[in-house]
Amino acid sequence: MKIQERFFKILSIIILALLVLAGCARSPERLLLSDEQRRLNLASFDYVWETIKERHWDKDLGGVDWSAVRDSLRPRMEGAKTRRESRTVLGRLISILGQSHFNIIPSNVYDNMERPKDEQSFAGTAGFDVRVIGGHAFVTSVREGTPAYESGIQKGWEVEKISDIEDVPGRLEPLITEFEGKSWKDHVITSVVTSRLSGIIGDSVSVRFIDAENNRVEKTIVLVEKKGRPFTFGHFPTFYTSIEVDTLPGGIGYISFNAFMDPVHVMPVFNEAMASFMDSDGVIIDVRGNPGGIIGIAMGMTGWLVEEKNRYLGTMFTRNTEFKCIIFPRVRVYKGPVAVLIDGSSGSCSEIFAGGLKDLGRARLFGSRTAGAVLPSVFERLPNGDGFQYAFADYFSAGGERLEGIGVTPDIEIFHTHDSLLQGKDIVLEEAVEWIREKE
Repeated sequence: MKIQERFFKILSIIILALLVLAGCARSPERLLLSDEQRRLNLASFDYVWETIKERHWDKDLGGVDWSAVRDSLRPRMEGAKTRRESRTVLGRLISILGQSHFNIIPSNVYDNMERPKDEQSFAGTAGFDVRVIGGHAFVTSVREGTPAYESGIQKGWEVEKISDIEDVPGRLEPLITEFEGKSWKDHVITSVVTSRLSGIIGDSVSVRFIDAENNRVEKTIVLVEKKGRPFTFGHFPTFYTSIEVDTLPGGIGYISFNAFMDPVHVMPVFNEAMASFMDSDGVIIDVRGNPGGIIGIAMGMTGWLVEEKNRYLGTMFTRNTEFKCIIFPRVRVYKGPVAVLIDGSSGSCSEIFAGGLKDLGRARLFGSRTAGAVLPSVFERLPNGDGFQYAFADYFSAGGERLEGIGVTPDIEIFHTHDSLLQGKDIVLEEAVEWIREKE
């Protein structure tokens, strides 16, 4: 098993939410099962139950009587007459644990996750980012040089309609209710919207906005290649990694990257940036919207910021082993103030990185609580063709805090507002800059 697979830990949650949003076809789910399909469903039930029994990091499963659970639910699987009923039983089985990263993924969705030939459908983007605030999706940035930028789309505009979805807020409402109380709600809801703004390069998407004057504006936007460099991992769709470096007014270093992936590209840029920032008044590292990736990258980056030896970001526990995310300090370490920007779409390694630096007293965190999606997980195909995602380890931060389902809480909690976006402001970044200036 590869630790990098944590990067895709909430992919299935997002996909399932997409199915709800899109109102996918239900009729195949209601067809009566054949005897062979029933046999495969029962084999899938047994495999899920046995895998959790043998692979879960807690052999006691938090006190759950796992044998009693099987005895209770297996007859229901035997009696399931449709695919929907069988998935409901499997969903009930894994939900008893009350943990994330245990999911059943419909076979047609899992097919699209695995097949490289479908990669082109993930490569195109509308050229602007959104965040959901108070149930409404607002533009937070527009990429220069894209058709979206040339068409005049501005920060703060609300996305009211996307193609066949006439009422985006209305369609998001049941999802917001469904994920209420979940630490990864913000990430899932935002990802659902951005996925509707993605597709094949050269295709177009119709979007209706509400602009700064409260006027409705219709735009047909040609999809362009995603920003960054394509990076492939296993059978999953190609991901585009990007990293930006800047020096802000006042000599403050700024680094932003969208994933702890593609180390051959990301690490040299990060290393060069940190080497150039050694005399800076402060450094800001922006991992907002960063869903995570390879833990080794987070460990390597932290080596620029922590000079003490034998320190670590946190510890990962499987049933039989533990893995400490050890920090190896660089020969020359940056000792000035460090701010890390986080939000509800910061997950996995972003949380390990930010939470570890906070616990070590090496960074001040700005923004909103992270996704609380830290458990490393893997995907497998079940005998009936569905996908099965399960976690195989638990994680605790350097300070002994369990981040799963809780997330990392910022030192300074601050959120985008509609007004601040309309004014073109990034109030989270501004707050971090102000903190560094106060420390001069």
